[in-house]
Amino acid sequence: MGRVVADISTSLDGYVAGPDPSLDDPLGRGGEQLHEWVFGLRAWREPHGRSGGETGAANDLVEEHVRATGATIMGRRMYSGGQGPWEDDPRADGWWGDDPPFGHPVFVLTHHAREPLAKQGGTSFTFVTDGVDSALEQARDAAGDKDVAIGGGAEAIQQFLEAGLVDELHIHLVPVVLGGGARLLDRVGPDDVELETTRVIESAGVAHLRYQVGATGR
Repeated sequence: MGRVVADISTSLDGYVAGPDPSLDDPLGRGGEQLHEWVFGLRAWREPHGRSGGETGAANDLVEEHVRATGATIMGRRMYSGGQGPWEDDPRADGWWGDDPPFGHPVFVLTHHAREPLAKQGGTSFTFVTDGVDSALEQARDAAGDKDVAIGGGAEAIQQFLEAGLVDELHIHLVPVVLGGGARLLDRVGPDDVELETTRVIESAGVAHLRYQVGATGR
């Protein structure tokens, strides 16, 4: 069985998205800055159907994560930016078009049921309405010996940390200050997790931090 890995970019003041998110600007004011480090990397560009790209330490980390992941779990906001009934969601099929970059099963946490959605390239979306334990059980079955990635956003990662279901936390720390928005560890306290630093790698414009996660009562 693989690991359960939460992997996300954060600002220096701990936010994974900026203030005032919207369907047109889902990461909020300034939030796009958190991901600029990855857009030029070969390991990010290839799954998105783009040629070229940079190599180096950051690219190696992304390649490692992509190779190791067999299934992804995400929240509804990361999937579409919407909320409420699916018929009212203008992006009910997700952000990524007919050929999403995942290439494996994705499980979406939501309060609103719907049938699974198959896409090109091996990506499928399954909509889970009965909580994080059910999502993880399904994702582990789909991933086999590979890792399950908790892709975000903050609410989804918090739920898994609070439940003691995360093995590793990977933070890509970007030197920007957003001043508000969605904070990664807003509800997580010292009684919820114990973190052990296992790797620190610097690259241009971002520091990559890896923590082994222990949880009270696990």
